[in-house]
Amino acid sequence: MRARAKNQMQAVLHQEGFRKPVSDLFGKQGRVWLSDRELPEEEAQTVQSCLRHIDFLDSEVTELDQRIAKQALVMPGFHRLLTIPGVDVGTAAAVIGAVGEISRFQSPGQLVAYLGLDPKVRQSGSEPARYGHISKRGDPQARAMLAEAAWRAIRTPGPLRAFGERVRARRGAQIAAVAVARKLVVLCWHLLNKDQDYAFARPSLTRQKTRRLELLAGAPALPRRHGGPRVTPHATQRAAEQALAHQAELAYRRTVEDWRTAAPKGGAGATPGRASQKPKEGKAARQATSP
Repeated sequence: MRARAKNQMQAVLHQEGFRKPVSDLFGKQGRVWLSDRELPEEEAQTVQSCLRHIDFLDSEVTELDQRIAKQALVMPGFHRLLTIPGVDVGTAAAVIGAVGEISRFQSPGQLVAYLGLDPKVRQSGSEPARYGHISKRGDPQARAMLAEAAWRAIRTPGPLRAFGERVRARRGAQIAAVAVARKLVVLCWHLLNKDQDYAFARPSLTRQKTRRLELLAGAPALPRRHGGPRVTPHATQRAAEQALAHQAELAYRRTVEDWRTAAPKGGAGATPGRASQKPKEGKAARQATSP
């Protein structure tokens, strides 16, 4: 509803030939710029009505965010998910809200299928299986939040970025984002079941996410000198964490290269019973490509 009101107001300004000079039209500088514009009476009333509606919806969104933050602070395993790069408060809350008790799922594949990130499979008789688009079952909001987190994870140094780039080189950016979202679901299953943090987490980013959640829930500001760890990291600490993230990404790339070099040639693993096995004499064999 808020986005609809913003789009309506921007359409009125565009119709009158105005181009916004600031990035945030609804911030302080944007409001000052709007107050200096001379518009016809009907268009001016529309703009003012949209601004009042946006202000009302902002207060509603703030109240909902505060309620979510208070519930998230006591959710079991919530802080574990914040250690994953790209996963923020909204994504972690959407996943836990959609999943509920993680013990209901015996394997990561079940959780992936529950959230609708598993591919559709078509198969008739003895024909080879054909894989299509994702099933899109389950909670669409959690799936959309995971997709947004996947795009952020692809831009963040670490193994997830290397994995996304490897898939993007073969299948394109959209399929790579879906693959990273599926990888995030698998990570969530392991972290919640094993009660462990992400192995390649950046502690400073996790502290910032947690502190942002506490402030959103209404926690008071910390004094300048307090006994806990520093929320905003020093430049040296930030550089050290980024160096470790780059090392983890490089280690993943080397692992993939070693696997490609040492992997058996001939398709699907060159194991007995696979499509890559050569037909024996007197027996017919069907060649099928790996999905």
